[in-house]
Amino acid sequence: MWRVRRPSPHPNEPSPTTTTPPFNAPAARRLRAALGMTPEHVAYGMRVSYGHPHVSPDHVIAWERGATAPSNSELTGLAGVLWCSPAELIGRPRTLREHRIARCLAPEDVARAVGHDVHTYLRMEETDIWRGTDRQSAALADLLGLGLPDFVTVTGRNTKLGELLRSAATTRWQAYVRPVAKLVPLDRRCLENVLRALHEDYQGHMAATLSWGGGSGDAGGAGQDFLDRIVEHFWTKLQDDDDLEAGWKTDV
Repeated sequence: MWRVRRPSPHPNEPSPTTTTPPFNAPAARRLRAALGMTPEHVAYGMRVSYGHPHVSPDHVIAWERGATAPSNSELTGLAGVLWCSPAELIGRPRTLREHRIARCLAPEDVARAVGHDVHTYLRMEETDIWRGTDRQSAALADLLGLGLPDFVTVTGRNTKLGELLRSAATTRWQAYVRPVAKLVPLDRRCLENVLRALHEDYQGHMAATLSWGGGSGDAGGAGQDFLDRIVEHFWTKLQDDDDLEAGWKTDV
């Protein structure tokens, strides 16, 4: 498995942008209540200790109700006031920026670790397009503690992966082991097991639906639903594979 490095305890956030991380409003409300704080206390702490003079109790209430979400820098300040990590206030991270924030890392920390200058790295965050070598991708996964599905998503490989998996399920799966391996860092045996299982599930499901439904229309709809969720099925199959732990590579 990829190792996880300890995050920096004092990240320096870049200037706020229009992109905000997914915010866990119930968690913010629960943490505040557990500390016996009011929205006024939280707003005061953010103004005085974390350099957000515009934050009022109304802001805090709106965040907790899910009406609005704090910006990246506001989220960091809120976590400080609530004595928690930003990760505790974020829903499941979806993007490179969100994974970085959840790990309490500054852009400079990530850029230095993966071997990019900070401006190039921030551009990749803004566009959601990762451009790195295999070594840089491995360093990124290690630093952010990315599981394999998150790694594939963050590096922008999901769309291509879905295309390959759909072809593997509907045609000769053997022809897609090598292309899929270029996107997903698993050994050949593990991928062969999963692609074969996807192919068999799809073909078996199609045959059963044709038999039960008595028409190609029903089969076509059921088959399309399977293909639409092919990436989800892929990860589920991997989780069920006994060889998965041994199949993960450390170099991507």
